[in-house]
Amino acid sequence: MAGEESHLEEGPLHVLKWDQGLFKHITRGFQFPPEWDAQYPRQCQTAADAPPGYITLFEDFFLQGNFRLPETEFMAHILNYYGFHISQMSPPDMVRVRHFEFLCRSHGIEPTVERSRVFYQLIRNMGFYLFGNRGSTKKILLNPPKSFHDWKHKFFFIREEVFPIAMIFPESDTIEKEELSIPNGADWYLKLTATPNRIFGKNVLVAAQMSDQWPEDINELPVLKFQDRGLFFP
Repeated sequence: MAGEESHLEEGPLHVLKWDQGLFKHITRGFQFPPEWDAQYPRQCQTAADAPPGYITLFEDFFLQGNFRLPETEFMAHILNYYGFHISQMSPPDMVRVRHFEFLCRSHGIEPTVERSRVFYQLIRNMGFYLFGNRGSTKKILLNPPKSFHDWKHKFFFIREEVFPIAMIFPESDTIEKEELSIPNGADWYLKLTATPNRIFGKNVLVAAQMSDQWPEDINELPVLKFQDRGLFFP
């Protein structure tokens, strides 16, 4: 975490002209409908300059963190429980949240905030909210991405209606530290073993109930397979 935190500098950011072609790839490839009105930032705009009625999202949420819109109930519960805005989350922490959700789904376990808190604790650093590993519990994420080059400069704006919850920017920087007991004997805890992060395609995320972007005119069901054997279904 120390290496990641050192890059979370405070203050206004100068816009890096990230490729508009990549922005269009995101809006088209991840099926953003026109009413979401995703907007590429103008020159000299920063991630803090979302117009009224819009929010800021980072490109690496989608390309590195398996994030999809509309958001899942678990993501909404995370933001609601901790009480911060999604634009205050970094891509490495999006990776942690979505990896935990996928790991639970793949084992038939309901992902909950209470269960995620067993593995991660909230940290605030330079205006962003991070999920640090709890030292007293096992690690479940292996080989997380090491580099998110210039991720703060690669952002866009989108209508706030894509999120069904009212997000806030906390007024206080204070985060209460909490000690949690480790459920070493719980069946769900034993099932969640350390796995590496992977970037998944549409069919896997739909099968894992982490995306609803499946064409209505296709009769087939998305299925995750390994060695021609179906592992889980939607």
